[in-house]
Amino acid sequence: MNPIKVDLPAVRAAVEEAESRYGWGETIWLETTEDDPGTGQAKQALERGADVVIAAGGDGTVRTVAEVLQGSGTPLALLPSGTGNLLARNLSLTLDDVENALQSAFDGDDRPIDVGVADLRDADGTVSRHSYLVMAGLGIDAKMLAATDDDLKAKAGWLAYVRAIGTVLRDKNELHLRYQLDGGRARSLRAHTVMIGNCGSLPGNILLLPDAAVDDGEFDIVVLRPEGFIGWVQILAKVFWENGVLRRTSAGRRLLSMSKEVRALNYLKGSEFVLRLSRPEDVELDGDLFGRAVAIKTWIDPKSLIVKVPAAE
Repeated sequence: MNPIKVDLPAVRAAVEEAESRYGWGETIWLETTEDDPGTGQAKQALERGADVVIAAGGDGTVRTVAEVLQGSGTPLALLPSGTGNLLARNLSLTLDDVENALQSAFDGDDRPIDVGVADLRDADGTVSRHSYLVMAGLGIDAKMLAATDDDLKAKAGWLAYVRAIGTVLRDKNELHLRYQLDGGRARSLRAHTVMIGNCGSLPGNILLLPDAAVDDGEFDIVVLRPEGFIGWVQILAKVFWENGVLRRTSAGRRLLSMSKEVRALNYLKGSEFVLRLSRPEDVELDGDLFGRAVAIKTWIDPKSLIVKVPAAE
């Protein structure tokens, strides 16, 4: 658990009540620190024989703990306590409801989901490997995170990104890259943003990747290539109107079948994506920055993480 983001007395009381109600043994409590945001704690939980590991914190805590549990067979349960709660949103889990979250943890079903794995190569040639659950991104989202004031984010949550977006949209630099999808032919591309998603929804009920599924063995990729103001209007119309409104009704989906693709926004789908950049670029995974990379290789590790979800009725 992240002690900064969790109301410890309230959570302890709720966990103790849930233990008793569902007949579980005593819970091991492990706090994250600034130096170790969850890796060591998750390893310790596995070493001590935990049957379920509950990640209480934001997206960073969840991603870090999941990276350790990946492939272990030990389920991950979520107690959402952060700003975005991206995985919880994409699994349609209840937010801000400790009792419901603990019911899933102690008495829920196991759901295997895919995990994205990324090898990031920096300008010195050093390669680091990380897992992610929701999305990896280069361009506007990574630059937005880099431009966000952490103190303002702590006070205002996602509203802090509004100020950062204004800064980023004035940045005229494009991504120049070559990519291969599933070992196919190498292609060149100029883009404003590339986002690689294991899930499709963002905070604010924004459906960025409408066909993404957390357990389909593939990720969905969106490439943003706006050319001026009209390009951004096309992207906003696609994301907010078509994905956010039309796709939610049968009549709307019929209208979508008659709509045309726009050059400003393109979708790809696959299980392995390799890209090489003309210069180092900021990279984000599940809302956290991971430095600047000149090349990325990312792939899906299918159904390698078990997540606790509400029991089927």
